[in-house]
Amino acid sequence: MTTSKRLQLRQRRHARVRKTVVGTPQRPRLAVFRSNRHISAQVIDDLNGRTVAAASTVEAGLRGGATATRDAASSVGRLVAERARAAGVERVVFDRGGFLYHGRVAAVAEAARQAGLEL
Repeated sequence: MTTSKRLQLRQRRHARVRKTVVGTPQRPRLAVFRSNRHISAQVIDDLNGRTVAAASTVEAGLRGGATATRDAASSVGRLVAERARAAGVERVVFDRGGFLYHGRVAAVAEAARQAGLEL
């Protein structure tokens, strides 16, 4: 399977997920993006079109060491949850972005739950 076909299939899955998952000011969307080298997460209020909180392994604080592991994904989940709680967000809806809820994507969600966000 070619890279473009794999991307096309993921985008189709993501569109299917986004039909039902919408971030509101009361319950924004926790969107996860996973690449081969990094992982990022954002808490997004779709109605107002703004990002409430974000974290990524590209940041200087998380860049040291391996960035494509479950441990790095857990760090991103904890950090985005702390930043969201600081912004006054307690509850979010989880948007897996067309990726399987497995491995690094699941690690972000579990770490965010442990850090106090309600998914």
